[in-house]
Amino acid sequence: MILDLIGPYRDVPAPDLYTDEQTMAWIMDTYSQFKGYSVPESVTGKPIILGGFEQRESATSLGVVFCIREAVKHLKVKAKDARVAVQGFGSVGWNAARILHELGYKVIAVSDSQGGIYEKDGVDPVRVFAHKMKKGSVVGYKNAKDISNEELLELPCEILVPAALEHQITRGNAEKVKAKIVAEAANAPTTPEADKILNEKKIFLIPDILANSGGVTSSYFEWVQNLTRERWPMREANKKLENMMVKAFDEVYAIYRKREIDMRTAALILGVGRVAEAVKALGLWPS
Repeated sequence: MILDLIGPYRDVPAPDLYTDEQTMAWIMDTYSQFKGYSVPESVTGKPIILGGFEQRESATSLGVVFCIREAVKHLKVKAKDARVAVQGFGSVGWNAARILHELGYKVIAVSDSQGGIYEKDGVDPVRVFAHKMKKGSVVGYKNAKDISNEELLELPCEILVPAALEHQITRGNAEKVKAKIVAEAANAPTTPEADKILNEKKIFLIPDILANSGGVTSSYFEWVQNLTRERWPMREANKKLENMMVKAFDEVYAIYRKREIDMRTAALILGVGRVAEAVKALGLWPS
């Protein structure tokens, strides 16, 4: 029985693998039935009609894009000339590709579980998505070359977005990665051994704990709106997300520059440091 373990001020569940907004609706309804009144703030990732966050589907992707945009600025990469390869064409990958394309980036390759496609002059992610909905995969898209997921990771490009499964960039292929920026939209797509290699190659890696945090940030936004029974306009919500992502990126980047370390270590220093500071401020009980 998890009734006593979750709640709006204790542990607020959100969907992940093999769960969706329907799952969260069931949990919210069950929790509310036990409490005797509606408690939408008990979970996040709900259907919009039940108080869900309207921008949730694209929030993780937006967060990735905001981080890429800031990295491009710092590294002085020309956005309009930047080639992007996206591994994984699920919700996060496809939305990231779409938004980057809208911003003028050249999406040269995308892939899903069945394989990928490559076109040096770029593709329109919206049309590729329509092809996938019809055929079940991005493979076979007209005027593009079919490639493997492994080949996609090794393409010459400015920005590589691993948005599929974990451990895709490994000790075995990290030397072949040619991107200038790797933005981890997936959880743990890079192994520790590959991390070291990419760092030695001077590839700027935006770690998952930072790059894909737009999703958990959207859960926070949904929780806050449910507590206050508000619903923010889309422009306001997106601006709040942008402000939080840019602030987080800038704070991690400052540590990265000051200590001359990689971005993942910088992010961990920032996060663990804050937890340690908070614990210290709380006091000594229980001693």
